[in-house]
Amino acid sequence: MRTLTTRGTRVTFAALATGIALVAAGCGSAGKPIEPAPVGAAGRPLPANAEVPAKSAGGGGAADASCDTRSTAPTGTSVTAGSTMAKIKSRGQLIAGVDQTTYLFGFRNPTTGELEGFDIDMVKQIAKAIFGTDQGTIRYRAIPSSQRIPVLKNHEVDVVVRTMSITCDRLKDINFSSKYYVAGQRVLVNKNSPAKKLGDLGGKKVCATKSSTSLPRIAAEAAKPVPVAVDNWSDCLVMLQQGQVDAVSTDDVILAGMAAQDPTLQVVGDRFSTENYGIGIPKDQTDMVGFVNSVLDTVRAGPWRDSYNSWLTGKLPPADPPQGEYK
Repeated sequence: MRTLTTRGTRVTFAALATGIALVAAGCGSAGKPIEPAPVGAAGRPLPANAEVPAKSAGGGGAADASCDTRSTAPTGTSVTAGSTMAKIKSRGQLIAGVDQTTYLFGFRNPTTGELEGFDIDMVKQIAKAIFGTDQGTIRYRAIPSSQRIPVLKNHEVDVVVRTMSITCDRLKDINFSSKYYVAGQRVLVNKNSPAKKLGDLGGKKVCATKSSTSLPRIAAEAAKPVPVAVDNWSDCLVMLQQGQVDAVSTDDVILAGMAAQDPTLQVVGDRFSTENYGIGIPKDQTDMVGFVNSVLDTVRAGPWRDSYNSWLTGKLPPADPPQGEYK
């Protein structure tokens, strides 16, 4: 997997030209078909008997009264001796698992080579709190959505900031910060498509990433669309542009990025889930959770709005930073 160490500042970048994501995703150049994959692999419809991750509370799934998705209370931003944060500071780098293919939240600027987006801004705020500099030193590790949990369980990264919904199933394996963004699942189609919601796509191929909360909702739809699983959201965009799928269904913030890249696409239908995004942290590092929640409290007071205005204003309805909910 590719990594990048940076101290760079953000470069203003209004919009990606149509087709840039096709190259950045590593899925083949624009206009070239994706090579066929084995049944059940990325980019192929799931077989009828395939297992799809079950829905879970906290990310728009069925309610579970026994599950508490509230986070550890903030403990301040002091870097105390022996703490997880002190070890990161001593190492000289915060290692963050991020996306590099989702425009607006985590993507590689093709002009500068820098990673940018709303999620990247959140990583920079954590690094700034640890190192006490403008942005700190960050080692970004670009990962597919299916690796978000494994890299935390294996302590390969310190945090994962990658449009990850807080769910009860995930809380069994990792810790989450308090929610820092609230999204909701919708549908992306070509502007000439008659579909206005997921229920209009019965028998049609609908793309989502592996291990996402979006995939089981597609599979559970009564109209029976055909779920297609891929590694990255940019793969879905390529397949929709090439006519290999009929729609993409996931969080509206991710779909908004796709629509911003390709004016022939549009987001349709109302939200049919609530996705509370949290920062993933290894299960045994509760001190890091309290620290990150303190950082997020500071972010909500100002930097959150700056990031929203930079990336999302004009592409999504106005929003306010969600308040932290603590045990």
